[in-house]
Formats: sequence, C-alpha cells, structure tokens
Amino acid sequence: MEYIRFGGGQDKVSIIGIGTWKMGRDRTAETKAIRHALDLGINLIDTAEMYGTESLVGDTIKGYEREDLFISTKVSPHHFHNDDVISACKRSLSRLGLKYIDLYYLHWPSKRIPTAETARAMERLLDEGLIRHIGISNYEVNEAKDVQAALDHSRIGAAQDEYSVVVRAIEGGILDYCRRNRMEMLAYSPVVRGTLLDKKYAPLLGKLSDIGEGYGKTPVQVALNWLMCKGTIPIPKASSAAHVEEDAEAAAFRLSKRHVDEIDTVSDKYQKRQLGGAARGLLKHSSIWSRLMTKANERPAAKH
Repeated sequence: MEYIRFGGGQDKVSIIGIGTWKMGRDRTAETKAIRHALDLGINLIDTAEMYGTESLVGDTIKGYEREDLFISTKVSPHHFHNDDVISACKRSLSRLGLKYIDLYYLHWPSKRIPTAETARAMERLLDEGLIRHIGISNYEVNEAKDVQAALDHSRIGAAQDEYSVVVRAIEGGILDYCRRNRMEMLAYSPVVRGTLLDKKYAPLLGKLSDIGEGYGKTPVQVALNWLMCKGTIPIPKASSAAHVEEDAEAAAFRLSKRHVDEIDTVSDKYQKRQLGGAARGLLKHSSIWSRLMTKANERPAAKH
C-alpha cells in the first residue's frame, strides 16, 4: 500500500480509505471487511455521528495499534454551537473507543450558527488533544475561507466532498482551493454510490474497461485510480472482502496522463449533480434534516 504524509506532516495515511456510510446492516460481514482492509494496509477509516457507524468502527479497530490508524469522523450541523461541538466530539470518542480523533470534520455548512463560534470550539478540541486535524465536508470555497479566517492559530487540514468520474462539480472550486492551500481532498461516493456499472453509463464504462485491460485492472479500479491521479483520496464503502481487495489493488498502479485525459473527455458527457442536488443550499439553513438523519441512523451498541 502507498501512503502520503497528511498535509505534509507526520501522519501517514493510505492513498485510499474505507467509507462507512450506510453500513451497520451486517456488522459481522462489515467488521471482517474493514479488518481485511486494515490488514491490506488501508489505515484510513471514515465515519460520522450522522452515519450511526462509529461504534462499528470502534469495535472493528480493537486490537490494532492506535498509531497505525487514521480515523476520521464528523460533527453534525445541529451540533455546531460551542458546547454542542465539544459534547458531540466526546460522544464520538466514546463510541470509537479512542482518546483522540485524527481528523474531525464539520459535516455540512450551517448558516444558522456563527462560523466563528464553531471554529473556536474546533480549535479548543485541537488544543486539548481530542482531535489532531480540522476538516470540512460539503463546503464551497467561500465557506472554507470563512472557516479558515475564523480559526485563530490553526489551519483546515482536509476537505471531503462527492467526487467521481460522473460527479465532478468540485473541479475548479474546492478541489483547486485544497491544492493551493496544502489541504487533502477526500472523495466520497467515488463509484457513484455503486451505480458506476449501470447501463446508463455504458460509453464511460466502455472507456474504463478498455483502459483497464491495458493495466490488468477492472473499471472500478480505473475509476478509483483516476481520483488518485487527480490528487484526491477516494473512500469507497467496501462491505465485503472481495470489494476491499479490489479497492486496495486500485492503489497499485498509476494511469498515464493520456488515459486520465481520455477519461475526462468521455466523463464530461455524464455529469450528475452532487448529493443533495438543488437542495444543497437549502440544507445549510436548517438543522432538522441533520437531526432526523442522525436519529434514523442510531443503532444500539453491540453486545459483548
């Protein structure tokens, strides 16, 4: 497995991670899959309080050396007030069974709560050693700038957003902002929430297949490697050992610039909106959806 130094610092992070959104339905199989990923050298696991999978991750990583892992999670926008951020982080730590979180994201921008208040709370967590890096998820460039300006003595370490050969809205926006500011970009839904192989993407799939044949790789592996060539860390959900192995092998080669350009040309014809679509802006003005999603995804702790 290949690794980077996160943000140019000391933390070693695999160039592909594991996402856990919509996991929790088969904890036994999912635990085995995540552990298989760890054994293959993937050390980045992404979760969120909204996902309801923090306890799954916590149970899964027991027995592994803490310093070998890079765990990221997210605070929901209805917890962006100062005291709520602190309390939410401590609950996440408890569910994860950790003393600190490597990367703690603001999950979604909130127009209801002052950015300065939320930023102060995140820096407090950083100063107290409860988190090691501050992240933002689903933020536009102007919103990222607002967060950075509100931080007194730290910097945003990473952004996370939807990005794939079918959803490329972040190009020219937050992706470029990350490149200019030494921030890592993590790409969620990198295989279009499992629909990349659908017939509606047949020409694009054909291009991925044709290119993949030359490298001895599958279309999914080519799509994931394309994201790595764009300078991002894809975080596919992999709930089976077979999928984990396919994902891990996506990090074992590099597409040529010519092949990246060829994929760009074909994928231009198949661009979809990001998660949330036209409602993305409206979601920033309400926290009801965030509360409802968090509540809906709550799962009882596993019995031991």
